[in-house]
Amino acid sequence: MSIEVRVPQLPESVTDATLVSWHKKPGEAVGRDENLVDLETDKVVLEVPAPSAGVIKELKVQNGATVTSGQVLAILEAGEGAATAKAEPAKQEAKPAAAEEKASGGGATGGKLAPAAKRMVEEHKLDAKQIEGSGRDGRISKGDVIQHMNKGGESTAKPATKAPSVQLPQTGGTRNEQRVPMTRLRARIAERLIQAQSTAAMLTTFNEVDLTEVNAIRARYKDKFEKSHGVKLGFSSFFIKAAIEALRKFPSVNASIDGNDIVYHEFYDIGVAVSTDRGLMVPVIRNAESLGFAELESAVGSYASRARDGSITLDELTGGTFTITNGGVFGSLMSTPILNPPQVAILGMHKIQERPMVVDGQIKVRPMMYLALTYDHRIVDGRESVQFLVAIKEALEDPARLLLQL
Repeated sequence: MSIEVRVPQLPESVTDATLVSWHKKPGEAVGRDENLVDLETDKVVLEVPAPSAGVIKELKVQNGATVTSGQVLAILEAGEGAATAKAEPAKQEAKPAAAEEKASGGGATGGKLAPAAKRMVEEHKLDAKQIEGSGRDGRISKGDVIQHMNKGGESTAKPATKAPSVQLPQTGGTRNEQRVPMTRLRARIAERLIQAQSTAAMLTTFNEVDLTEVNAIRARYKDKFEKSHGVKLGFSSFFIKAAIEALRKFPSVNASIDGNDIVYHEFYDIGVAVSTDRGLMVPVIRNAESLGFAELESAVGSYASRARDGSITLDELTGGTFTITNGGVFGSLMSTPILNPPQVAILGMHKIQERPMVVDGQIKVRPMMYLALTYDHRIVDGRESVQFLVAIKEALEDPARLLLQL
């Protein structure tokens, strides 16, 4: 019996997807739920599983094509009988693919390759079995491949689409360049950033926070916290808790714009920006106000890991009433984050740096962090933005406020 393999139903916010790569060829046998092809949307990479065991009869769409919901991707001859009848041709036709898989390191002994990582492994003819995966269940990301190559991993392939070398008489050297199309995610990020800059009246206000008390709490309880909850006590939970308390006091900062209407959200879905090899993603922690410190730390860690290894879902990237981004992990001392529409505010965290501060008339060294709040001035006034940051500052400098919701 022939079965049509179709593009799964895409969310309303996603109109189409790009077919990244097939994992099977015509004549090859497949098992039920085995991944056949990777589809890249504006936000995530989707895997299309085989609806039944059988043999691939025909591929209807080639790599790089744009597809839409319900479109036929391939024809599958289902059933054990079909698999037996096709076994010998499948073996013969699969030999080049098996050799190619061995050359690229995609065998069963290697970690599972994310689509971007798979392309790099194939382009540079690397052995994936030698690459250590940092993702869930050992999944290998593009960053893992790059790190492997930086450590001296062998590569016998020439860089793809390299432009001709140009001789420079002044230096006697050569200058090379590569031209590659934007990924769908990168193009979507660019579109949303331009949209934010062209539609919102963005303004940024700054403050600084002394993290002495937060550091003291983390130092005092980090071991007990991890032993009790199985997760490390980081800074994320403190900032999310502080942001929620500030949002309670200033509801307009937790609002969004829908046409000519202002929507005031009475819940707190906090987006946490995560940098990945494919670009910036913002997983959303739903109803963050109902979660404790351990639950928040666990959620942030899980979302960050799955965003980087490509296993995060579209639903987990959708929505959000307020966003927090942390440039401090890369060493940023100060920045002006850009809004994530239709949200009207975003909090920027930065590097913790010891600086001399005047405390009770004396100069003391304190762990200081600059905070930045970018907001849409159409809804949020300057007074509210300043007081919002002050509320976060007070909560973090006196963490007991977070427990007492003061």
